[in-house]
Amino acid sequence: MSRLKMAVVGVGALGKHHARILAGLNRVELVAVSDVNEDLGRQIADQHDTEFAADYKTLADKIDAVSVVVPTTYHLDVASHFLKQGTPVLVEKPLAINIEQADKLLSLANKHDAILQVGHIERFNPAMQVARPLCGNPKYIKAERTSPFPFRSMDVGVVHDVMIHDLDLILNLVQSPVRNVQAFGISLLGDHEDIVQAHLEFENGCIVDVTANRVCPTMTRNMQVWSSSGQVNIDFADRTVSQLSPSETMLYGTPIIERAKKPDADIDKMKQEMFGTYFKVNEPGIGDVDALTDELNSFIDCIETGIVPLVDGQAGRDAMQLADNILQAVASHQWDGHAAGAIGPKGLKPVQHRDAA
Repeated sequence: MSRLKMAVVGVGALGKHHARILAGLNRVELVAVSDVNEDLGRQIADQHDTEFAADYKTLADKIDAVSVVVPTTYHLDVASHFLKQGTPVLVEKPLAINIEQADKLLSLANKHDAILQVGHIERFNPAMQVARPLCGNPKYIKAERTSPFPFRSMDVGVVHDVMIHDLDLILNLVQSPVRNVQAFGISLLGDHEDIVQAHLEFENGCIVDVTANRVCPTMTRNMQVWSSSGQVNIDFADRTVSQLSPSETMLYGTPIIERAKKPDADIDKMKQEMFGTYFKVNEPGIGDVDALTDELNSFIDCIETGIVPLVDGQAGRDAMQLADNILQAVASHQWDGHAAGAIGPKGLKPVQHRDAA
């Protein structure tokens, strides 16, 4: 079988890794890379013994597929050029800068029968791959994603930059329409929100609390999923999963509370038996898989077999719609509880203390 001819448009902080991985895949020929920064683009091209294209529009007739890893502001312009040619496109998350542009890309993909995959890489995180079958029918989810300010992706706020990872995962887990969205956020460093807390209610009864903070001294990427079958904890950074579920003793034995009520109950022993005898703790092994390599291989599989991408254009659009609903709630949040007071992410002003003199 001939190798798939591919290109990468945008070889900055993330795009250079797309180029590196594609250049190392046996079933891919990295035909070219393109970037507005010619020095950077030529450097990456030289590293992988490929062509540098100053204008990505010259690549359409030379390639079978493309990775688009440019800033979100330019997703529509770049991705649409290739979709109009019927070229399969993997575009980094978020799908577009706003829902209107996302709809345009989705429409072009459908019109030209072109594969459109969105780079929601956490779907390919090996911890999530292991945890997904354990999550059952979620009834409560808590997700938290914090980090220091990255000084990249500054054309979007923390919702589209960071929280959207969890929004995509949540929608995939819950599989139900959103009934209600409450949120507040704070802009600290620029025009976009940097910290957001959202509370979501779904029509199937699931409740979700999701936090994103890109002005935080520590990094966390965690999710807890509660269902009738137990609790699953996922650490996306450390790539660990733990599952807590009721044991057969808990389900079918003498209720632990009834045992505790007996005069001769050994409470200390019962505490020691709680996790192991009454609740099973499962810590499944996680494979040593690179999520981006897995994502790119999945994209190639879709091209070669015609299967629908794990995160197709519609899934990317759905995550953006939920993100937009959260941003609308952030923009309308009344900090003082009434419309005459402070409203929106810039409404909360830092308190300025006067020098004591």
